[in-house]
Amino acid sequence: MSSRFELRETRLPSGLRVVCAPLPHTHRAAVTLHVSSGSRFEPPELGGVSHFLEHMLHRGTERHRSAHALALAFEELGSELGAATYVDHAVLSAGAPPAHLDAVIALLGDVVRTPMFTGIDIERGIVREEILESLNEDGQPVDADELTMSLAFPDHGLGRPIAGTIAALNRFDVPTLQRFHAAHYAVETMVVSVAGPIDEARVLQAVDAAFAGLPSAEVPHDAPPTPAQGPRFGYVEDAGSQTALRVTFRAPSENDALEPAAELLLRVLDDGMSTRLYHRVCDERGLAYDVSAAYEAFADTGLFSISSDCAHGRAEELLSELFAVAREVREGGPEPRELEKAKRRFSFQMQSLFDDPLELAAFVGLGALTGVARTPEEREAQLLSTTASDVARAARAVFTADNLVVAAVGQLTPKRRRALERLVSAF
Repeated sequence: MSSRFELRETRLPSGLRVVCAPLPHTHRAAVTLHVSSGSRFEPPELGGVSHFLEHMLHRGTERHRSAHALALAFEELGSELGAATYVDHAVLSAGAPPAHLDAVIALLGDVVRTPMFTGIDIERGIVREEILESLNEDGQPVDADELTMSLAFPDHGLGRPIAGTIAALNRFDVPTLQRFHAAHYAVETMVVSVAGPIDEARVLQAVDAAFAGLPSAEVPHDAPPTPAQGPRFGYVEDAGSQTALRVTFRAPSENDALEPAAELLLRVLDDGMSTRLYHRVCDERGLAYDVSAAYEAFADTGLFSISSDCAHGRAEELLSELFAVAREVREGGPEPRELEKAKRRFSFQMQSLFDDPLELAAFVGLGALTGVARTPEEREAQLLSTTASDVARAARAVFTADNLVVAAVGQLTPKRRRALERLVSAF
């Protein structure tokens, strides 16, 4: 990939980092704010507070004193406030017509600096409904992905649900939110990134004014999870029409030398309907309507997962096939054709970032926050230089019994459950 832009990272006098990504050919601008916040940095008794705080930031500011007034202020500028919380970071974002970028940056600064924290009981009710979506009628968690994380990272923040629990939700009050906000929404813990047809000097001036007066705080850290202790199997009964299977493996961290190879391993297995995983499970065997894989790298570990749902009576057959695909790539590595295809499609994805200011701002912002792959060119170079031997080595490192966790949620007879347990133990 030839260089499309000159990425500039500036540390303002306040200490806040700002990343500017000029895209003069686009007709929209975007600003994102990445924050060192998330479930892994929460005490267990306050699990979900990062996510709840993200919700509360929409409730109004000193200038726009209600959720409605704040939403209206963004929308009148051709924008809207987006937000998401992950296990190890949170993101606030807004697109904007270039002519309104300064005003949108100012609004985002208000959201961060002067939240009102009003309507806490209303928002508590909204988040309670969100949490209830992952529980059955007995209050037992039945979300397969949450079950997987709790099995993979027991007694650790990475394994706790991002939305938290009803018990923890009931403990949140305004002083708790204010303390957590001051500790995580600070100059040392945030990165502002702006992309589009921008003037860098003007952007820096707007960000400096919008985020003036932020507190200082230490960047949060958490102890790494205990080493993998697989194989492990977990089952929760749920009265759905299918059994959800989640096959996960501990994987390289974001700074591990094998991380680019693990990313390509993911794309060899699942990057379109012609890739190995979909072809085998759906096209050839008809075991499921869909199957997918994902790889998420954290500061000190990672997780490679394969997900699919099937009829209850076919769970054993599906799990056997998922294991067979993992073993084959572990023992034989990727085929040259599928590796080259994965690399080409990844290049296309990196190139498409330059047509989407919001996606580019998110990419460079997260890169600045983590220190990993700060530009699309850097990331593309990492993956294009990764060899088939590297990917095979990653497959051998990831797809081991020690790394394995399998979660099943559905209706399995004791006999079928024991069959799954035997498959997991024999991997």
